[in-house]
Amino acid sequence: MNTKGNYAKVNGLELDYEVHGEGDSLILLHGGLGAIEMFGEVLPMLAQSRQVIVVDLQAHGRTADIDRPFSFKAIADDVAALINHLGLGQADVMGYSNGGSVAVRAAIQHPELVRKLI
Repeated sequence: MNTKGNYAKVNGLELDYEVHGEGDSLILLHGGLGAIEMFGEVLPMLAQSRQVIVVDLQAHGRTADIDRPFSFKAIADDVAALINHLGLGQADVMGYSNGGSVAVRAAIQHPELVRKLI
């Protein structure tokens, strides 16, 4: 499975995401000023054995900014809403740099949705 150009309407924004591969779900969260493309080199390798979901977070990549404060707490809620939108039940969440802060907040705020934190 390889889907691009998807938008989930969550928490007042249209969150751009892609789904690659099949298997246990792994959500990748990019760093500040980054985008989905930040994971370009490792994405194919990870998608060989996992369903990898990559996301453009608020005001990054193809996800527009909205009129709300930019906070890790709010963006973690967006990630949780995406997990629910996709019907994943639970997912492993991996974040790089700012994405790591969002991943930690997601695990704290929504422990029922985050299976493993990387």
